[in-house]
Amino acid sequence: MINTNSKIFVAGHKGLVGSAIVRRLKEKNFKNILIREKSRLDLTDQRQVLKFLKKEKPEFIFLAAAKVGGIYSNNKFKAEYIYNNLAIQINIIHSAYLSNIKDLIFLGSSCVYPRLCKQPIKESYLMNGQLEKTNDAYAIAKIAGIKMCQSYNEQYKTNYKCLMPTNTFGPNDNYNELNSHFLPALIKKAHNLKYNKKSTLTLWGNGKVKREAIYVDDIADACIYFMNKKLKETFINIGTGKDYSILDYAKLIIKLVVPDKKIKIKYDLSKPNGTPRKVLDVSLAKSYGWSYKNTLKEALYKTYKDFSKLKKR
Repeated sequence: MINTNSKIFVAGHKGLVGSAIVRRLKEKNFKNILIREKSRLDLTDQRQVLKFLKKEKPEFIFLAAAKVGGIYSNNKFKAEYIYNNLAIQINIIHSAYLSNIKDLIFLGSSCVYPRLCKQPIKESYLMNGQLEKTNDAYAIAKIAGIKMCQSYNEQYKTNYKCLMPTNTFGPNDNYNELNSHFLPALIKKAHNLKYNKKSTLTLWGNGKVKREAIYVDDIADACIYFMNKKLKETFINIGTGKDYSILDYAKLIIKLVVPDKKIKIKYDLSKPNGTPRKVLDVSLAKSYGWSYKNTLKEALYKTYKDFSKLKKR
């Protein structure tokens, strides 16, 4: 069982989810958190990873390291997405096994599910249909990670668990308009309207597609919670079970960021919509006693507050 004295390696500690895991572990008084800068440990280099894990011997691993991005980046740089994610996963999971590390949590993604999935999405729908073409390379890499954990558990009796989070946002997010996910992109667009004379916010696609989103601290809590749970299943959905249209999110963010300015919403129909709807069935997570804590409005407020601090630096 994981406890405050356990030696814990957080792979990807500078990313959105990894930094949240480190933050939550520290808040919960965990004393032995192991991290490494990219300059000191290249997770795509198998020899480096194996040497590091054999030397440091962490008891638990949170595998939050990944190459991630939004619809534009996923579609344009497919080779980088499939190579980097496969390499990181293969190296850490296999090296953990070779180093006799039995407990690991692998962070997947809700994009592993088929594009035209029945809603809400159950874990059993994995590999039951065609993937969304704009992010299929990333999704295939994440599916491979799930199947790798599953295979090692079956053959080597490891305890590798996979969490499938929905769209995640919060402090330390990526706000690059071409490479970010939809929520940070919307926050940045709305923030820019606050400081210029423009009064139009442009959405990619028609704004009708529906997405579920969860605050990153809830994902971090889920990681710590499920590391201490005995699961019958290899992977489990993590989300709120609630979805809204992109237009709904845009209106919420405009109200939060520029409440005193009348903003017109336009649509760029030359840009892709992506998957029509994506909301997770989180009943399995709830059956184990876990559920999210931060409401969407609270989470957006905290996220924008953090973003505002970044802009002032």
